[in-house]
Amino acid sequence: MARAWHLKSRPEGMPTADNFELKDVDLPPLGDGMIRIRNHWLSVDPYMRGRMNDAKSYVPPFQVGQPLEGGAVGEVVESKADGFAAGDQVVHMGGWRDEAVVPAQAARKLPDLGAEPQQFLGVLGTTGATAYFGLLDAASAKEGDIVFVSAAAGAVGSVAVQIAKAKGMTVIGSAGGAPKCDYVRSLGADQVMDYRAAPILKSLAGAAPEGIDVYFDNVGGDHLDAALALARNHARFAICGMIQGYNKREATSLKFAMRVIAARIRLQGFLVFDYQSRMEEFYRDMAGWLKSGAVKSRETVVEGLEQTPEAFLGLFRGANVGKMLVKL
Repeated sequence: MARAWHLKSRPEGMPTADNFELKDVDLPPLGDGMIRIRNHWLSVDPYMRGRMNDAKSYVPPFQVGQPLEGGAVGEVVESKADGFAAGDQVVHMGGWRDEAVVPAQAARKLPDLGAEPQQFLGVLGTTGATAYFGLLDAASAKEGDIVFVSAAAGAVGSVAVQIAKAKGMTVIGSAGGAPKCDYVRSLGADQVMDYRAAPILKSLAGAAPEGIDVYFDNVGGDHLDAALALARNHARFAICGMIQGYNKREATSLKFAMRVIAARIRLQGFLVFDYQSRMEEFYRDMAGWLKSGAVKSRETVVEGLEQTPEAFLGLFRGANVGKMLVKL
């Protein structure tokens, strides 16, 4: 019988293992236009924390007592849909479980790019596309820009660093702890700051004495404040995520918000789903960078469906370098 992780209760602050429950599930019968998938890889991502709250957002909240969902890569084991056959590798949103039955239009066959299947949850998936479109479209980053990337050792941040370098930009990254900082340097970052070692504003002022043109925000909080304080005229900010506040009630401080006016700063929130019609452009460029070695893929892999909540909670402890994945 299939098994799926359910939301047992809504978290207050940082989630715990008690908020999750692994239960058997009855899969629906395979009707016309449906496919059954055996999952091999599951994605856990910081945005899922927001869906655990009973609050309106850009995606509906998870429901207490119901299965969770998220990105997954698996193999079609049975199909009643044109264009899909047993053995096809697909990416879909029926994650947090070992098997799923989904409408064919909710799954996408993996493009033949010579990549490993799990990379379509990372550098070739939503993660990589978020970095690509956030940096190049939302922030309009261009050759010669000075770019600050927060959480630069994380899934999205590490890809943003590499794209910026591939496009001829100067990159400053922040990460927590010496090993992660070393990793960001290995990606080609020109300056790396350990936010655990010194206040981020002081570190950024030293790393970017002339200021920054672009900020790719994965953190919010003190990182966003520092970027606002040191932004040059007409700087562009891509607001991707604010993990520093996901488990807190208070909003990010924005204590330097007045600089938005004086420096004519553009703050652009964005969702990767807005760019679905441009995925072929992303695949073309990212596949080329992977082939040339300009972009490298790195995953932190946790083994077993039973460990999915632990992998998710690890995101908020900084347990991952690159993309956090669960291997079934």
